[in-house]
Amino acid sequence: MTTPAHRTPLQEAFAALRRDLIHEDGPRISTMRNYRFAIVHYEPRDEFKLRSEVQRLTTDLSAYGWRVRSICLQKLLLDRIRAQGEDWASRVAEMEQRMALIEPDRGLGYIKSKLTPLIEGPDGIAAACSKIISDDADAHPDQIERTVTLIGRAGALYPFFRSSALLRHIDGKTRNVPVILLYPGERRGATGLSFMGILEPDNDYRPRIYP
Repeated sequence: MTTPAHRTPLQEAFAALRRDLIHEDGPRISTMRNYRFAIVHYEPRDEFKLRSEVQRLTTDLSAYGWRVRSICLQKLLLDRIRAQGEDWASRVAEMEQRMALIEPDRGLGYIKSKLTPLIEGPDGIAAACSKIISDDADAHPDQIERTVTLIGRAGALYPFFRSSALLRHIDGKTRNVPVILLYPGERRGATGLSFMGILEPDNDYRPRIYP
């Protein structure tokens, strides 16, 4: 077993998250009782290490009688793309390639114009996340205090995703279930996060950031 002195930042983040979730007085991932959101930030290159930590956390919490639910943002995006029609993706990809040959930025701008409406805003990915969380809570109302939802695979939505917007749009729509966003990127200052370590830092965060 890894001792505290030899833990990596990612391991320390999950150790702290585990302690705060199973606190004897209830989840302590936020100082606000009705705002149960937190972020675990990790280096994008550590994606597979993150998945190992998630599995370990799931096993540990299950031993304490918790239910751990996972939401894959990549799957939600693919579901939304498929819902646009059988040949929508191929037509968009073909047009993006044509425009990129003229100018790379035009190609990126075009595909962004097509994908952003599926991802951003209150009716985007946030709506799908809220529905999954609230439906599960409604099905298990007596277990809300021992349920946590992990939202992951955000890297699949790069560069079209703003996690601060996602959390803002699902606020008040999660039945007070603790929600943890797994965030690939770099921490910049006390509250700033740079998505994938590439985009400009977003400082519009209310949740606690682990570690």
